[in-house]
Amino acid sequence: MYKHMAVVGKKFPNIAVNAMNEMGDTFTLNVFEEATKNNKKVLLFWYPKDFTFVCPTELHAFQEALTEFEKRNVMVIGASCDTPEVHFAWLNIPKDDGGIEGVTYPILADSNRNLSGQLGILDITNERYDEETGIVQVDGDNVTYRATYLIDEEGTVFHEGINHMPVGRNVQEFLRLIDAFTHVQEKGEVCPANWEDGKTAMNANRDGVASYFSQN
Repeated sequence: MYKHMAVVGKKFPNIAVNAMNEMGDTFTLNVFEEATKNNKKVLLFWYPKDFTFVCPTELHAFQEALTEFEKRNVMVIGASCDTPEVHFAWLNIPKDDGGIEGVTYPILADSNRNLSGQLGILDITNERYDEETGIVQVDGDNVTYRATYLIDEEGTVFHEGINHMPVGRNVQEFLRLIDAFTHVQEKGEVCPANWEDGKTAMNANRDGVASYFSQN
């Protein structure tokens, strides 16, 4: 039904999805338009399920770093295949009880799998066609892996990463990636391994490489 295809260097799908905010408001949100119409970068992170174990640690980690993302003109958006009502219930449970109370960024509720299906990030391990009923049966939970997308101001994806469900993400790495890509945009230089903001970058030619290694 769904096959994963890399979207780095391509426009993010122009699809509106239901979303929930901390106030309990349900609305539609289009990630592509959030980037292009507001001239912002967007970090979209998918997690498998509400009311689980690793997932709330990630949502709180992104919340704790939200000011740093906002300084960089980046909008943070969470996403799963749960419904808006389930998101709202989770938002009303304290952190110490496994909830996500205090999370202020919007959370997509892709319960029809329109966006996650197009991205190909659903946990579908096998598909079986029943000839008698004409129904395709799916093995797997049909929820998303821990997929992360960084999208620029023109709606183009400049980073895509997918973790298996037991492995949580490092939020600081996304800040580093955003800094690096912004440096490329503004300076026209390329960023070498382990580059961090304030460190020396290089020009994409032999003289630039030689200059970089002479300084490092």
